[in-house]
Amino acid sequence: MRKVTAVVVVPALILSFSTARAADVTTDEMHQSGTVPGSMAQILQGQMFDGINLTEQQRQQMRDLMQQTRHEGSPISISDLEQLHTMIIADKFDAAGYKTRVDKIAQAEVVRQVEMAQVRNQMYHLLTPAQQTVLNQKYQQRMNEMRRLTETQQASSLQAVSNTGSHQ
Repeated sequence: MRKVTAVVVVPALILSFSTARAADVTTDEMHQSGTVPGSMAQILQGQMFDGINLTEQQRQQMRDLMQQTRHEGSPISISDLEQLHTMIIADKFDAAGYKTRVDKIAQAEVVRQVEMAQVRNQMYHLLTPAQQTVLNQKYQQRMNEMRRLTETQQASSLQAVSNTGSHQ
């Protein structure tokens, strides 16, 4: 159960902290900066329209869509972080209380991610078929690069475990 919570909470925390920056980034800024800080999934999504030549009308429509989502804040607040920290440093750890708070934060993050995916879907459908083709090609390139990096990291981890085991 702890592993499941960690899998949900850590990405949620990472995404939450980068959300403040990502929410303020317009599509123009995404093109200029090249990346949006955050998790690997968020980086892929932040780069979604990189390399796509947008018309001024498309840029404005995308800015308008992003403006609509800006009212949504991060599902995790400083108060939440302080409460989690207080629970961690308490004399007696309240696992059930911690899990409840983390589940609440994770659920809010899931809702926010679905809303952002809906906005990205709307943005995608603003593109011409030719632009959609380019976007899909660039997506495949990024996915292939991620697969290559993942395989390299896994090979390095296996080699490190193998080396550690042989030295015992």
